[in-house]
Amino acid sequence: MLVIVAPGQGAQTPGFLEPWLEDPTFASRFDWLSTVAGLDLAHYGTQADAETIRRTEIAQPLLVATGLIAALDLFPHPSDAFQRVGAVAGHSVGEIAAAAGARVITAEQAMVLVRERGKAMADAAAQTPTGMTAVLGGDRDEVLAAIASHGLTPANDNGPGQIVAAGTMEQLAAFADAPPAKARLVPLSVAGAFHTTHMEPAVGHLAGLARSVSTHDPRTAVISNRDGQVVHDGREVLARIVGQIAAPVRWDLCMDAMLDLGVTGLLEMPPAGTLTGIAKRAMKGVETFALKTPDQLDDARAFVDKHGEQSVIETTPTWRMVVSPGKGTFHRSAEAVDTDVLAAGLTIGEVASTRDRTPVTALHGGQVVEWLVEDGDIVSPGQPLVRLHPQGGGH
Repeated sequence: MLVIVAPGQGAQTPGFLEPWLEDPTFASRFDWLSTVAGLDLAHYGTQADAETIRRTEIAQPLLVATGLIAALDLFPHPSDAFQRVGAVAGHSVGEIAAAAGARVITAEQAMVLVRERGKAMADAAAQTPTGMTAVLGGDRDEVLAAIASHGLTPANDNGPGQIVAAGTMEQLAAFADAPPAKARLVPLSVAGAFHTTHMEPAVGHLAGLARSVSTHDPRTAVISNRDGQVVHDGREVLARIVGQIAAPVRWDLCMDAMLDLGVTGLLEMPPAGTLTGIAKRAMKGVETFALKTPDQLDDARAFVDKHGEQSVIETTPTWRMVVSPGKGTFHRSAEAVDTDVLAAGLTIGEVASTRDRTPVTALHGGQVVEWLVEDGDIVSPGQPLVRLHPQGGGH
C-alpha cells in the first residue's frame, strides 16, 4: 500500500522551486495558485533568501502550492491517483495539501485557507516572543516530563527520539539550561510556538472562514495529525485542520496508523526529505521516496506502480447524505416512510419555513441506512436528513 505525505513548515529551502518552474505547465499552474493566494510564490521559491521564506505567511502557501502542483505532475490524470494511493497525510500545514489531494476541498479553497492560516499564525506569534526547540534523543518519558516541568508543550511528536518543545523564549531558555539527560536540543528556525495555546487567536479566525467552505468526503483515507485516526467525513477533516493550529501534531500516531494500514511505500511531496527521514527511523521495512526535483518523476511513478493499490474508500462504497436545503420543519413524504430503498429522484419530504415549503429530493437514490431526523423535526440549512448506501457501489 502507498501513502503520500506532504511536509510542514521548515521543509522549504532557498531556490528549491527553480527546477520545477522550468516546466511551462507547472509554472502556469503555479502562477494560478499564486494569484489565488495573492503572493508572488514563484519569486519566493526561486529568489528569496532563507530568512524571507521562513516567514509563516510566506512559507505556508509556498509549501501547499508546491505540493498540489507537483501532485499533478506525478498524476497527470488525478482520478488515477485514487486507484493507486491507499492513504494521505500531511504534517501540520501539509494537512491542507493532503485534504485537497483527497478531494475534500479544492486547490483554490486550500490556497485561501493556507493564506489566511499563515497570516493569522504570524499575527498570533507576534503577540508574544515564542519559539520551538527540537529535542533529539533521551528517554521519551523523561523528555516529556522535562518539557512539562518548564511549562512547555510537546508541539510535535515525530516518533522515537524526536519531540519538539514549544513555548515562550524564556521557557525555552530555561529548558536549554537544564536539558533532559542524553538529549540534544536544536532551536528551530520558526517564527512562533505553533500547535500550542499561543495560536488560539488564529484558530478563531480560520474557524470563521471554514464555515463557508464546501467540502466533500475524502476519496482516499486521510490520516489526521490529531490522533492518527482515519477520518472519512469532509467537515470533520476541515474541522481538525482548523483545530490543529493550536494542538500538538502527533506524527508518531500517524505513522502508527500507516503501519496498521499495511503501508509498504511512503512518498513525500516536495520539498521532500523531512518526513522520509523520520519514516526511515520509525517505520522499519517501509520503503521511502523523497520527491525533490522533477527529474525524479519517472522514478517516482515507478515507485507508485510498485506500491500502489486501490484505496479502501474506492473499493468500499461510501455513504451518501441527503441534506436539508434550508431552515425549517422537515416533513417526510408518504413515499419515503414505508420503503428501505429510495429511487433516484424520489421526493423524500419537504422543509417548511415561514416563507415557503421546499421539496427535498434524493437525487442519486440508494438504500436507507439511517434516518437522521424524525418527521416534524426542526432542521438547519445543510443538516443531513438521511444516510444512504449507494446502489451498485457507483460514485
